[in-house]
Amino acid sequence: MAQPQRPGMFGGLMGGIAGFALGGLLGSMLFGGEGGGMGGGFGLLELLLVGGAAFFLFRMLRGRSQPQPAYAGAEGRSASSAEGQGWSSGGSAATMEVPAGVSEIDRGVQHIRGMDASFDPDGFVEFARAAFADVQEGIARRDLTAVQDRLTPQEYARLQAQCDQLRSTRRTNRIERIRIGQAQVTEAWQESGQDWVTVYFAVSLVDYTVDDPTGSVVEGSPTPVDIEEYWTFTRPIGPKPWRLSAIQTA
Repeated sequence: MAQPQRPGMFGGLMGGIAGFALGGLLGSMLFGGEGGGMGGGFGLLELLLVGGAAFFLFRMLRGRSQPQPAYAGAEGRSASSAEGQGWSSGGSAATMEVPAGVSEIDRGVQHIRGMDASFDPDGFVEFARAAFADVQEGIARRDLTAVQDRLTPQEYARLQAQCDQLRSTRRTNRIERIRIGQAQVTEAWQESGQDWVTVYFAVSLVDYTVDDPTGSVVEGSPTPVDIEEYWTFTRPIGPKPWRLSAIQTA
């Protein structure tokens, strides 16, 4: 932090000179200048001149004695860049330490393993891949009973409602030639007494809907399409069964 600067010898000398000059000006006005005595008078103009000169000299001398402020981020960091690099935006130069090489996913996995040492992200991806295929098959059958134990009650109700609507309109959603090109864990965390894991899927499949009485395609196409989705699974903290909680299109 910068130290306050002292007025020093130069400041004292300037103060003496300024005081002498101000005293001379007052003396000249009070005692009549060239005319001598009190005959010159002391009018409003002289009073204003004296006041202005005194104020100017006071500000000049006071400014020389003020300490220079010490600014946070004096090495060139702006407030935004300091915060972005973990610097405190307060008056201190404290930093927020973050363990090197630990990602948010790794941190979440460690938290989950704290209550379930057997949790393995790679093994979980295999579970998610199987769930993906089985849920699509259930939708094609318009019956999700076989995978109900892998769905939260809310997600089961949402997907089964879609199946019921298909049945009521006498339509069938065909989901065929499923090829999962990529599946990986993208998020892992704990919240409100629950474990949460999100898996990203990049999939090629055929997805179309036919009219049951005629067999004609009413939606989609028998041509393969590429889709990207995020499937989020949850469970109470600990070694308990996982259930699909949400499906979000990427």
